[in-house]
Amino acid sequence: MVAVLETLSGKHLKGKGRALRLCLMALLTGGHILLEDIPGLGKTTMALAFASALGLSFGRVQCTSDLLPSDITGLSIYDRNEGRFSFVKGPIFNNIVLIDEINRAMPKTQSALLEAMEERRVTVEGVTYQLPDPFLVLATQNPAEQVGTFPLPESQMDRFVMRTGIGYPPEEIEKEILMHGSIRDEILHIPALVTHQDLVEAIGAVRSQVYLGEKVTDYVYAIIAATRNHPLIQTGISTRGGIGLVEAAKAAAYLAGRPFVAPEDVREVAPVVCAHRLIFRPEQEGVDKEQLLTALLQEIPLPLT
Repeated sequence: MVAVLETLSGKHLKGKGRALRLCLMALLTGGHILLEDIPGLGKTTMALAFASALGLSFGRVQCTSDLLPSDITGLSIYDRNEGRFSFVKGPIFNNIVLIDEINRAMPKTQSALLEAMEERRVTVEGVTYQLPDPFLVLATQNPAEQVGTFPLPESQMDRFVMRTGIGYPPEEIEKEILMHGSIRDEILHIPALVTHQDLVEAIGAVRSQVYLGEKVTDYVYAIIAATRNHPLIQTGISTRGGIGLVEAAKAAAYLAGRPFVAPEDVREVAPVVCAHRLIFRPEQEGVDKEQLLTALLQEIPLPLT
């Protein structure tokens, strides 16, 4: 798995190593990731390259205010030749699904993703269809202050194991991009760097072979408890969020080549796993969640393992 990251970040997607690593960690945990940033920073290009390098099928949904749930899940169409309805699968039936500008879709359409993200299945007209394995929703979100956006509800945000951004590339890399132009055609021909079996085994290893010790578990709980007792926070990390933190820390340990979770793994992933789950008190809405969480982590001592 590390070779995939090194090849993509070193050759095709320079300057996006951190975002790529977090996408791979989300896939290894069986979770989903939300990329929040302004348009034009290469989120779609990164998703395409990621799917190609892993040899996985790719689907894309461009969200607009008139997007319908059936545009995501698919719908039944009457076949005159056979005299019956047949189900035509939507783009959600892919291993990696890019939901572009998710907060431009109406809340009803956003909620259509909930079952797919949580249960790995969709139900259309009373019939349930299983989604492929592995399955990752990589959603992008525009800043809330942009025109035509609908804030994601807390229940939807909680389905994303991580939220992060890409940011502007370093100066030298951006100059190189400007000089050589788009690489969209190039990334469509990236060969698969791992087999499907390798990927399934890696996901299984993260879940069952990376050890979480008692002291690290206590440290995870200390972080959760601190968010619940902070004076600026109305609602802290839920149990689901705590599970996501543990799973992300396991993925970080796996990519570091260790069979156990270190406290540093937890501290590394906590801001991207936990910040978007916090609900501040109404008078504190302007506070940066990730900065507050980072400051809170500095106050909690790392356990000696």
